[in-house]
Amino acid sequence: MKTIFCSLSVLLLVVGCASAPTSDSNVDLIAAAIANPDRAAADRERDARDKPEVTLALLGLQPGEAVVDLFAGGGYYSELMAGVVGEQGVVILHNNDGYAKWVEKSLQERYIDNEVPPITVLRSEVDDLQLAPAAFDAAIMVMSYHDLYYYNPERGFDSTDVAGFFAQVRAALKPGGRLLIVDHAAPDGSGKTLTQDVHRIDEAFARDDIESYGFKLVATSDVLRNPDDPRTGMVFAKDIRGQTDRFVMLFEKD
Repeated sequence: MKTIFCSLSVLLLVVGCASAPTSDSNVDLIAAAIANPDRAAADRERDARDKPEVTLALLGLQPGEAVVDLFAGGGYYSELMAGVVGEQGVVILHNNDGYAKWVEKSLQERYIDNEVPPITVLRSEVDDLQLAPAAFDAAIMVMSYHDLYYYNPERGFDSTDVAGFFAQVRAALKPGGRLLIVDHAAPDGSGKTLTQDVHRIDEAFARDDIESYGFKLVATSDVLRNPDDPRTGMVFAKDIRGQTDRFVMLFEKD
């Protein structure tokens, strides 16, 4: 079945299965999604540095579940998750205008003659995500949580009501719904002070911040750690891009 590529202007109603722990079948499904021969060469290259076989296993997606990929960019994770939840599941590939303008061409190319289960592309802003209540089993934010604290109107990043954003995410998740966060680590104790200049955020700040919005930390992974990264440089610099020290945290709706 060809992927469905469309935008939403109304609330999306989805029905998924109940939350389930990681299993051998989950690991097998992730491996099969990674091995899909229709995947782009650039995505295959990215596998080595993003290790989706570990991060997605932590999320514990199951066939038939519904998941939203917040600020999904070009859809790398969305496509992999579609292979896990299957044609009976739902994957929402979300971007706001600030993200979408950088990836629109690549998204169109990704979904031409690409054999993956249905994915729906949603463009909505952070003050109105357009997500139906209690509709999703899981949500992910990969290298984008810090952008909630980034301000650059010229690039489409206005000041964000972070509490309001997470209230929407929490409302969109079913009871026990999972939230996976992956982001570039800043030095301990730096809070959100480096977000504006180098797109990094302090892990301890992130944990306390997200838990304050009605989530609880249930698992972490060191799979994306890089002890050689001083955690102070711009994440887009050539000498560190794709190799930053990154934290991985899994939360549940409290």
